[in-house]
Amino acid sequence: MDYSLLLTCEHAGNKVPDEYKSHFDNQEEVLYSHRGWDPGAWRLANYLSTQLSVSLFGCLTTRLLIETNRSIESPQLFSEFAALLTEEAKEKLIREIYKPYRDQIQKEIDNQIKPILHLSIHSFTLIWNNQERKVDIGILFDPSRTSEAAFSNELKKNLQRNLTEQQIIFNEPYQGTDDGFTTWLRKQYNDDEYSGIEIEVNQKFASNLSVIESALSKSIKESINQYTR
Repeated sequence: MDYSLLLTCEHAGNKVPDEYKSHFDNQEEVLYSHRGWDPGAWRLANYLSTQLSVSLFGCLTTRLLIETNRSIESPQLFSEFAALLTEEAKEKLIREIYKPYRDQIQKEIDNQIKPILHLSIHSFTLIWNNQERKVDIGILFDPSRTSEAAFSNELKKNLQRNLTEQQIIFNEPYQGTDDGFTTWLRKQYNDDEYSGIEIEVNQKFASNLSVIESALSKSIKESINQYTR
């Protein structure tokens, strides 16, 4: 079966354009925390892009300025650092950062052979609400979509075989149906046209991705072969 693979990273960087830097004075700590970006995700996404021979799309602007992984009406679209911007300034961020990022990916989907398998690469903080998360790699998907469930089941089996010491869990630390780019894209395309899978990697691996990156790449390749039979 012919298919197209798409790789994205919505929280690739924590850059602040010059005209907005005054809103982040003395905020280097938060910009480099998990709130500012997904540490390790962009490096991992680039590795997977090379290994899978697929183009990669990433947003390098900090999510604290505008959140490209939320719907346009989400109250989380702008953080407290951007909340005091004028409506005109917010519209400019939507027009110059949010829409170009999302539109280029939707254009890519429209122009590619269907079905599309979209892998969105993220990372998550080890400690949340003073508790250590037990998941090492989360596979986020919509269980009601047959193609997503099929690929996710193959990916989990392959990851468990190739990463025997890590905890691989479905829809953790977030639900695959939560507000996000893949969730929005599911509304634009049928199940037989589009599958959106978010791969969430624990940030405890961010400084030593070699522990998992090769096995993750291998598992994805194996799962794609099984998925496309």
